Amino acid sequence: MMLALVMLFLPVLAQASSCELSIDSTDQMRYSKAELTVPSDCETVTLTLNHTGSLPKTTMGHNWVLVETDQLSALAKDAMAAGPANNYVPSDDERVLAATELVGGGESTSVEFSVADLKDKDLSFFCSFPGHFALMKGKFIIE
Repeated sequence: MMLALVMLFLPVLAQASSCELSIDSTDQMRYSKAELTVPSDCETVTLTLNHTGSLPKTTMGHNWVLVETDQLSALAKDAMAAGPANNYVPSDDERVLAATELVGGGESTSVEFSVADLKDKDLSFFCSFPGHFALMKGKFIIE
């Protein structure tokens, strides 16, 4: 009986964990992954950003911003102008599909977002802290 229950809920547990992503960032302005992939059956995704460095967010802060790839450069430029009070993310900007808050060394943050309307889009992620965009970016794939 117990095995039957485990087998019944195993697909739900597998889906939950595959719809949860984690990525690390460092004091060397790098993400731990250049590509993040989630299955197309995910309705929502939870992404956790861990800053594994030791520098404070005022000098080496990191965030994670999801955007359509063709909007990446323009949004990165506008994001820097948004300033630290806004986590370097423009408020109410439709190009921002998801974003974490800014974190410093030893801190973590998470964001949960829907991928229902994103499945046929070319997506990228980046850090919008000033000067980080060139090195801290990657692809977000829904397959």
